[in-house]
Amino acid sequence: MTRAVVFAAALALVACESDRPSPEPARAKPAGKVELLKLTAGEDVPRAIAREAARAQADKKKLVVYVGAAWCEPCTRFHDAAAKGSLDATFPELRLLELDRDRDEAELRKAGCLSRMIPLFAVPTPDGRCSERRMEGSIKGEGAVAEITPRLRALLE
Repeated sequence: MTRAVVFAAALALVACESDRPSPEPARAKPAGKVELLKLTAGEDVPRAIAREAARAQADKKKLVVYVGAAWCEPCTRFHDAAAKGSLDATFPELRLLELDRDRDEAELRKAGCLSRMIPLFAVPTPDGRCSERRMEGSIKGEGAVAEITPRLRALLE
């Protein structure tokens, strides 16, 4: 083989190398997002809790029944923080099944989800009830979310 042929063959190999697609860079797994699920008025709460508990288990999410009310300041502060994404980094796998204490009282009673104070955060049972693993109440004012967050984290552990 002449030098020219060897050089041309080597050049062709290098050219082939550059035609290969470069491997895609490793991508960071997207951060999770707190999910807020609202039930429609009159929906069967025990059935909805059971359905969502099964779905959360399949999705590898942590489901919590969250009972609040429009007039409850800590409830609205927590809801707004979750809706804005402020809690996504802290609770990337959290799914909240949000219920209204006033609107859903009869259904909450059937599911064992009534409490003396709100907000109520309760880990559901597979049969659609609120378990005894729960926390209720918070402080009013700007510190409400900061007061709820570590307690909710402990509840989920």
